[in-house]
Amino acid sequence: MSKSYSLEELADSVQVWCEEHRVLPANGQSAETITERTIRYYRTIGLLDAPLGGYVKSFTEKHRLQLLAIRLYQALGLPLRKIREELYGKNEEMLRELIRKPARRKVHALDAFEPASAAEQWTVVPLTEEFLLVSRQGRSLPSGVLLKLKEALGQPQSKSSADVTKN
Repeated sequence: MSKSYSLEELADSVQVWCEEHRVLPANGQSAETITERTIRYYRTIGLLDAPLGGYVKSFTEKHRLQLLAIRLYQALGLPLRKIREELYGKNEEMLRELIRKPARRKVHALDAFEPASAAEQWTVVPLTEEFLLVSRQGRSLPSGVLLKLKEALGQPQSKSSADVTKN
């Protein structure tokens, strides 16, 4: 018989595994700790199978494996929409293999984005020598926002003609 978890035990088990394996969500897309509330949310959006039982819910090893896979994908920076697609229809053995062999997965950060279409009008705004701001819909940000971004990236402010005072 497989192990059964309460919601709290499931959250604790996944958190311990993530800490042992140093698995953290990338880019601050999710909290570093997995909580009961997070698990309920994942269930609501269809990332996690329904728990077993009526009034008293219990979770199985498959639920635990699903959560571990979610965390691994989050560590790669994938959005929840893409993670749901990746996990759809995976049985317990497939999830075990996914977790056992994370290096064999071929997941790239660019896979998280929709492919470009011919109707898009891309604009690229250089922020610094290292960073660019890209819009797929030809949008631009107000100059004040661009200045704040440059400041945040450590770009020294250049004085525009409006900033220069004449003596």
